[in-house]
Amino acid sequence: MTELFLIESLDLEARGIARRDGKTIFVEGALPGEYVEAEVFRKKPSYEIAKTIKVIKSSSARVTPKCEHFGVCGGCAMQHIDPSTQVAIKQQALEDAFKHIAKVTIPQVLPPIHGPAWHYRYRARLSVRYVEKKGGILIGFHERKSRYVADNHTCPILPKAVSDMLMPLRTLIGSLSNFERIPQIELAMGDKIVLVLRHLEPFSAEDFEKLDKFAQDYQVSWWLQEKGPDTVKPLHEEDRALLAYTLPQFNLRMNYRPTDFTQVNHQINRVLIARALSLLEADKNDRVADLFCGLGNFTLPLATQAKEVVGIEGSSALTDRALSAAQVHGLDKKTRFTTLNLFEVDVQWLRDLGYFDRMLIDPPREGALAVSRALAKLDTHERPKRIVYVSCNPSTLARDTAILVRVGGYKLMKAGVVNMFPHTSHVESIAVFEAGEKPLEVEEEIDVETQSDTPVDEV
Repeated sequence: MTELFLIESLDLEARGIARRDGKTIFVEGALPGEYVEAEVFRKKPSYEIAKTIKVIKSSSARVTPKCEHFGVCGGCAMQHIDPSTQVAIKQQALEDAFKHIAKVTIPQVLPPIHGPAWHYRYRARLSVRYVEKKGGILIGFHERKSRYVADNHTCPILPKAVSDMLMPLRTLIGSLSNFERIPQIELAMGDKIVLVLRHLEPFSAEDFEKLDKFAQDYQVSWWLQEKGPDTVKPLHEEDRALLAYTLPQFNLRMNYRPTDFTQVNHQINRVLIARALSLLEADKNDRVADLFCGLGNFTLPLATQAKEVVGIEGSSALTDRALSAAQVHGLDKKTRFTTLNLFEVDVQWLRDLGYFDRMLIDPPREGALAVSRALAKLDTHERPKRIVYVSCNPSTLARDTAILVRVGGYKLMKAGVVNMFPHTSHVESIAVFEAGEKPLEVEEEIDVETQSDTPVDEV
């Protein structure tokens, strides 16, 4: 049975939000301002989820999705929305997180960082499944809210060369002796396209010949993964040093392994680094900390400006490669790298590192709760004068902001979004804090839960 709904707003999964007798209805495929006919397919006590059947009155922000698989493939959620509107939606999500979780408003909204909307994704993990009913091997992202693999023939968010080879790649995998024991292919693109082939059984000599021919025909390099990430190795040793991304404005070339964490969007990453360093305002006399430093994505650029930069990361493999990069670029005398679990630090650890004039924080989705608590407990004269926080999760950023501002006495100065993943619901953002007077509020009085006020459909 269908119903008519007037869509009021949009959630981060790009579902329209309507109301019926005070109850929230999430309508998939509907946009704010639209009048749609939809069918409810899931009911919960506090909300329902429906799917658009027909758009009766269309929004000016609605566009025709570029990808033929949109709506089925779970790789994108917003292709039916104009890119500028996508950015506005993400900015609103960031502001809402600050308002509802941190109980603060953003004093100055930074201009959004955005770039090419297509063929931007230089890293991806593609699932591989043999499905006889669909003609054999499938390679792509999972279907939306499903464990099934989408039948992707092309993908406009992947580099064009990779999108063009999806069907030939399916033919290749289907021809290998162990095709049913290959669960995934990981893409990493730098100087060359690298494909990491996860395999649960060995390859035959004939398989290796097929892999070599494909590599030659499509200009790719194969890496093989038999077990965990530590077993990844190139099929041919000469391919070991191929991967790198460049930061031309700092004259840096960052080498990495195909399974190392790097930003998926190299062009946006360059702009993000420049923005972060500009906001941090470090000079030649400053000592700077780069927490969750990874390969030194921010550390090395900072070292071209500051007196000393200390990079801290939980993986020794990453800090080793960061140090190696610093040595290659002649920055090792201005950098120091430490391996430490930043989810378990305390204020004494922070004091033992010595005073930092500035600090950059770039954590994973879990945020930097322990670091924020440690910073909040520092005495006024011990605190970094300025903090730039790069986040991939508005909820944990807002939670940590509550602690920094309302316990640590920091002032939120600016914040804005970074559209690192166009057409997806992923929200990258950046925020700036300055040290102020320490308040009297204690953390126990602050609710730092990151749950959204809006119900979200179960996966």
